[in-house]
Amino acid sequence: MIGVTEASIGFLLLIAFLFLGLHVAVAMFLIALLGAALYLGPPLVAAFGTQLWGAMEDYVLLSIPLYILLGEILVRSGSTDRLYRSLADWLNILPGGLLHTNIGASAVFSAVSGSSVATAATISTVALPSFRKRRYDTRLVLGSIAAGASLGNLIPPGIALIVYGAMTNTSVGQLYAAAVVPGIVMTVLFMGTIILIALVKPDLVRQKEVADPLRERLKRLVDLMPPLVIFGIIMGSIYTGWATVTESAALAVVVALPIAAIYGRLSIRMLHECFIATANLTAMSLLILAVAFYLNFVMGLLGVTPALGAFATSIGASPLELIIALTIFYLLLGIFFETLPMLVGTVPVVFPVIVAAGIDPVWFGVFIVLMCEISLISPPVGMTLYVIQAVRREGTIAEVFQGTVPFFIAMVVMTALLIAFPEMALWLPRISFGP
Repeated sequence: MIGVTEASIGFLLLIAFLFLGLHVAVAMFLIALLGAALYLGPPLVAAFGTQLWGAMEDYVLLSIPLYILLGEILVRSGSTDRLYRSLADWLNILPGGLLHTNIGASAVFSAVSGSSVATAATISTVALPSFRKRRYDTRLVLGSIAAGASLGNLIPPGIALIVYGAMTNTSVGQLYAAAVVPGIVMTVLFMGTIILIALVKPDLVRQKEVADPLRERLKRLVDLMPPLVIFGIIMGSIYTGWATVTESAALAVVVALPIAAIYGRLSIRMLHECFIATANLTAMSLLILAVAFYLNFVMGLLGVTPALGAFATSIGASPLELIIALTIFYLLLGIFFETLPMLVGTVPVVFPVIVAAGIDPVWFGVFIVLMCEISLISPPVGMTLYVIQAVRREGTIAEVFQGTVPFFIAMVVMTALLIAFPEMALWLPRISFGP
């Protein structure tokens, strides 16, 4: 058994390893190995193999590669290009024009892909060519794409929500329900930010979009159907009790295949590319997650969880004070780390504290994913910023950094709203699953 002091030293050592550039899986494994060797002995060090196998047996984790595969199929089928064009027909009328399509398309694609990085890469590829001939401020274009991509993990079926649920034994179905309203509110806030900028500084959005005939726009509405149908299958099958989270992901993949066939993109070569990309992303994600489970196992045997719970009770901080402190902590941490390292590196330490403080684990899951998503648009480490710049292949990364500032502020406002009105995240799970 160890106390809070030893646990704090281990956490700081983990942060130090990450600052030195070690891969997050290596850093967490070294901390777990050190704790097991110093306090538990060789048998618990050797237990890593058993823990690795046990962690990867979790049926819920099978949904991660399935959602990644779903996103890959939709991207390569051309569905996202059609989605973007159809949304542009109706969102261009708002002040800010085509910028709203970046947010809207990201929100819809997030509802079927579950990955912020995939959303950033996909929407950048589709959107940037459309802006090259238009008179929009480059920084605002890049910032709107980055902001839209940050919805990737917040809007169900976000992969980060699955990871959090698996690490804390929280219902993924309830987490999905809890994230629906905050995801919609965040989308509206982003669009409101664009409207405000367009009204206050119209010189940044000089392009006046010309609407196509109503008949053409109505005809293209059919292109919105594939992602909406898939989202309906995912959420509907979960909340009617017809399928689990993993089974709903498999159903969505099955539905995506005929969509790719209808668009004329389904082929052995296309599927091979999808499988390779899925395997690469899955291996990277699950390696980190497997080591995180081993670290959780070691911390449990060392008594870190009850020690942190007792510490949270002893300091007498109110739940609100604790959440405000965690908000500041995650905002600072997000400057240096991306989503997955932040999530798996801090949940084992923070979760016992919030449970002891009486904070709802489902609400906290939405909160921590939102804080991790802020890290994706926080210079200088924000992963989506570099993905967008890599797709862009011109200009400087500084332009991407500058473009994210107003949307970063919008996300901080969203965090304040979530803290002030926790029912935003809790009322739908209560309706769907009961108290």
